[in-house]
Amino acid sequence: MHQISFARAAAASSSRSQLDCAIARAVKRLAPFLMAMYVVSFLDRANIGFAKQALQTSVGISESTYALGAGLFFISYSLLGFPSNLILHKVGAKFWMSFLMVGWGLASMGTMFVSGSTSFCLLRLLLGVLEAGFFPGAILYLTYWFPNRVRGRILGLFYLGVPLALILGGPLSGLLLEMHPLGGLRNWQWMFLVEGFMAVAMGFAAFWFLVSRPANAKWIPPSEKQALTEALASEEKQRRSTGPANLLPMLRDPRVLGFVLIYALIQMSVYGAIFYLPAEVSALMHKPAGLEVGLVTAIPWFCALCAVYWLPKAADKWNRHRQLAALSLLIAGCAGFAFPTAGPRMGLAALSIAVSGFIAVQPLFWTFPTAYMADRAKAGGIALIGSGNLGGFLAPNVKVWADQYFHSQRAGLYLLAGITVVNAGLIALMSNRRARQSPVELDAGYNRSHGGERTHESN
Repeated sequence: MHQISFARAAAASSSRSQLDCAIARAVKRLAPFLMAMYVVSFLDRANIGFAKQALQTSVGISESTYALGAGLFFISYSLLGFPSNLILHKVGAKFWMSFLMVGWGLASMGTMFVSGSTSFCLLRLLLGVLEAGFFPGAILYLTYWFPNRVRGRILGLFYLGVPLALILGGPLSGLLLEMHPLGGLRNWQWMFLVEGFMAVAMGFAAFWFLVSRPANAKWIPPSEKQALTEALASEEKQRRSTGPANLLPMLRDPRVLGFVLIYALIQMSVYGAIFYLPAEVSALMHKPAGLEVGLVTAIPWFCALCAVYWLPKAADKWNRHRQLAALSLLIAGCAGFAFPTAGPRMGLAALSIAVSGFIAVQPLFWTFPTAYMADRAKAGGIALIGSGNLGGFLAPNVKVWADQYFHSQRAGLYLLAGITVVNAGLIALMSNRRARQSPVELDAGYNRSHGGERTHESN
């Protein structure tokens, strides 16, 4: 009997070791590249904030047209994410994500030809069409590769792309806006040309680099590949028994609809900061947007970089994803209330706290739906939740409305801060169950099925 128990324990230990090695190989190969893809993706949608003043002066884009065009991206982005993710689920990430990157890179480059409000709005819509599938596709792709117990940390690594895009993109965009004009192009045109070309180049690289599923990865030894495939299959089986696996049940699931609402409110907070952060920092410094403003703008995003790296790791370790997500948004919302009346230094500190919470909460949030849905429901559900990016359309327009209605430049900022606090409450009131078991508990079930024993406190 003791010999049998010892043999089972040894087999479980060997399987665990092989699984850990497979995960480490996948992290090393895929995480940096996906993060770099997200950097380029986010830069191409957010660099419009640096071009705002130039578009207003050289093309005649009004404040309301800018808000409309900046937000229209999220209409097409949100509507087309659903079919795009179903296509990725069918044809694989290798081809589809490469195609999308080349397409949106060309659309971003095309923004250099904006000549008025109509072309500005149409190009923003086109950019949303072509970029729609990348983010939900990347989230879905990560579920094909990484078990629940490490998904918070992996999502955190992926989300490093957001602050990195804005840390690197701020100075880059500022430098391009201040350089000596070349070739008869204005500086803002060079910004769209250079940053859009980066996406095209990375799209071609992705076709060579990405592997759609672990079973197709030649760089993972067979025994490790088997351990990873079995672990992922075990979790998918658990999800089929506890959450929706087909599209129609997913569309009627109240929990999934709750995820959509929460994510939409998160995006209102995020893009309220992204679209107006350069302008707010410019106002704090009493200087026009340029290299110096771009460097200062990078400070809040550096703080967000630290938060998004540390917080998901802590949540995975302590199994406190929901609590840390709610606390992050609560602190961010309070900082948002403090910002409008703060001086330059305290204002920058408040901005840093706020954007850190906005970004760091997102990888924590995605652990909930990815642990709940399975199969086609997961592919469609991730994209449906991603339609909450309509919050990016609402944020600038809600801010403009509030400022005009209350005749105050602070009203919109206060409204967005209030929405953040309300959303913290919604997350805090979420059910304690994630797919009736937390991701860590699901992993514990996998261990027990292979002869190991682990227990974790419920989330």
